[in-house]
Formats: sequence, structure tokens, C-alpha cells
Amino acid sequence: MPAAEHDHVYKILDLVGSSETSIDDAIKNAISRASKTVREMRWFEVVQTRGHIENGTVGHYQVTLRVGFTLEE
Repeated sequence: MPAAEHDHVYKILDLVGSSETSIDDAIKNAISRASKTVREMRWFEVVQTRGHIENGTVGHYQVTLRVGFTLEE
């Protein structure tokens, strides 16, 4: 019997994205890259934000995401 539309089961994957521009771009970079090999991604949660300092300025941003995707039947 097929599962009802509301009976979702998710697998969770941790990703780390980075960007020299912004936290937003770091998130987009991680999701864009993962979407090339991970199907059915449905949601994400930012679990950690950090960055690298170079010469007194922000060198790059790094964001750890928890991404949920549905399992195939």
C-alpha cells in the first residue's frame, strides 16, 4: 500500500558550504552543489555559522546545514 501524502520519512545529511561573499551565498552554494547528486531535498536548517578572518576582515563565511530529503520507495 503506498504511503499517504503526509506520511513522509526523511534522511538527514549534513553539508558545509562556504562563500567569500555572504552567509546566504554559502547556503546556496552548499544546496546547489548537493542537488547535483542528492535527489528529493526538501528542507534545510542552519546549525552552525563561522568564518575565517584574514588581515582584520572577513575572508570567507562557512555554514553547516542539516538537509532533509525524502527516501525513495
